[in-house]
Amino acid sequence: MAPHSQAVAEAASQPLDNLTLARQARLWPIEEIAHRLHVPGEAVEPYGRGVAKLDPGALDALATRPRGRYVVVSAITPTPLGEGKTTTAIGLVQGLQQLGHGAAVALRQPSLGPTLGLKGGAAGGGLSQVVPMERINLHLTGDIHAVTAAHNLLAAMVDNHLHHRRGVDLDPQSVRWLRVLDLNDRALRHVVTGLGGRGDGVTRQSGFEITAASEVMAVLALADSLQDLRQRLGRMVVGETHDGEPVTADDIGAAGAMTALLKEAIKPNLLQTLEHAPALIHAGPFGNIAHGNSSIVADRFGLHGGDFLVTEAGFGADMGAERFFNIKCRTSGLTPDTAVLVVTVRALKYHSGRHVVRPGQPLPAAMQAESPEEVQAGAANLVKQIDNVRAHGLTPVVAINAFPSDHPSEHAAIRDIAAAAGVRAAVSTHVRDGGAGALELADAVAEAAEEGGDFRFLYPDTLPLADKIERIATRIYGAEGIALAPQARRQLEAFQAQGHGHLPVCIAKSHLSLSADPTLLGAPTGWTLPVREVRLSAGAGFVYALCGDIRTMPGFGAEPAASRIDIDDDGEIVGLL
Repeated sequence: MAPHSQAVAEAASQPLDNLTLARQARLWPIEEIAHRLHVPGEAVEPYGRGVAKLDPGALDALATRPRGRYVVVSAITPTPLGEGKTTTAIGLVQGLQQLGHGAAVALRQPSLGPTLGLKGGAAGGGLSQVVPMERINLHLTGDIHAVTAAHNLLAAMVDNHLHHRRGVDLDPQSVRWLRVLDLNDRALRHVVTGLGGRGDGVTRQSGFEITAASEVMAVLALADSLQDLRQRLGRMVVGETHDGEPVTADDIGAAGAMTALLKEAIKPNLLQTLEHAPALIHAGPFGNIAHGNSSIVADRFGLHGGDFLVTEAGFGADMGAERFFNIKCRTSGLTPDTAVLVVTVRALKYHSGRHVVRPGQPLPAAMQAESPEEVQAGAANLVKQIDNVRAHGLTPVVAINAFPSDHPSEHAAIRDIAAAAGVRAAVSTHVRDGGAGALELADAVAEAAEEGGDFRFLYPDTLPLADKIERIATRIYGAEGIALAPQARRQLEAFQAQGHGHLPVCIAKSHLSLSADPTLLGAPTGWTLPVREVRLSAGAGFVYALCGDIRTMPGFGAEPAASRIDIDDDGEIVGLL
């Protein structure tokens, strides 16, 4: 059998998958979904069947409406397979809707790279999905490609500037603006550009990152208008002069054209869940590198369009939720009412240290045997992540994302852990049952949001940058302290002297551990966070602290030998789980 026919046959023989379920859905007209958000008709721009873009200009009119409850969904430190934050956020919104609340979900747009590699689709799963599923995972409205083009335009103009040597005195050795591509391609991590003749540019070492790691993507998510986007792009630093002064995109003369490329991308994408709840899919900053949250503009649409806006923050509460609180909320001025921590039986068993889980491979058989004792053995991570949310003045709700291999005694063990920590817990079967399976969770979240909290940032703006890094490391990660490489120390001192000390910090580290070492499970202690380099993201408005090479972190190297995605004889996509 030919490879193409074999791939199609194998995909067709699988049990009913997410893509099949999504295709069976009856989509409501997207104008009706927009009406549920109270978005005026003139602000709705249909973009093919079941998709629309929303004009941010409508936010002024929506701002007169009452603000709904703001709920962030995070998780414990995940296994390499993930614990279902997206499905839980979608299921929760459908559950809130079944309770009679107007609710919307705001999610990041998934990157093509992991989707085409080992990860599969990222639009939810089972009966808790956003549809049309294929559109979300494969291009959608082209926003990520627009970010790629804008980013690489600046890279091209930087190289052109170096070639002609006109204008600002940019030091070629200081340029740190790499190129981006929305695919995993390990051969492009480190490259040499400018090879060839004299007209082919300056020869220098460069490389590629994945588009989700671009500062342009981070800026898109944090900008609150097209004008704000233009200003932020102009502030982005690409390198330094020979005298050590920062050189920006405005200095290069690129920011205006970059904004023009992103004029449509600033508009959030509106879709719907399988139960016709509004779903805002917009921006996709990486969760273990960038701030890992969807856009402020999308959140504003959801908050003023209903009773609840549920948004997802990437990876565990030490990663996406910490940045949601201290970067996104600091930028937007919006304050959350409560938080959800997703936990699974398999994740707590994983954190017991008794099982090895590898992406792309089935769970070990022993991991699926009934063992509430193993669940208790991995409890330290859940307890620490509860504490991490409480550090910001909120009491989270623990959402037990139920899998078919779970046992009631194991769910009871998680409830006991949550009760001992003084927080609510609810079992949710939203993947199997949709909103009906999330009613207990929706009730608990509604109660917690009504009670509210005393939201606070982890650190004040006035705290020095090095102390901000240390506070996150010690208070959120559980480290004993930080170890600044000499280069990182010099960079922090320079940023302070340049007037950037007020900015929040974003720490790029492994998402598979509270520490920077992915092999340290549970809630490790007695370790030190190594900071090898610090970068200024003046456009996004934060300082990066890098604890490893971002191009070799999980997500960049997830490409398999061959993708399972293909096209069948009827021209339909198969293999997109």
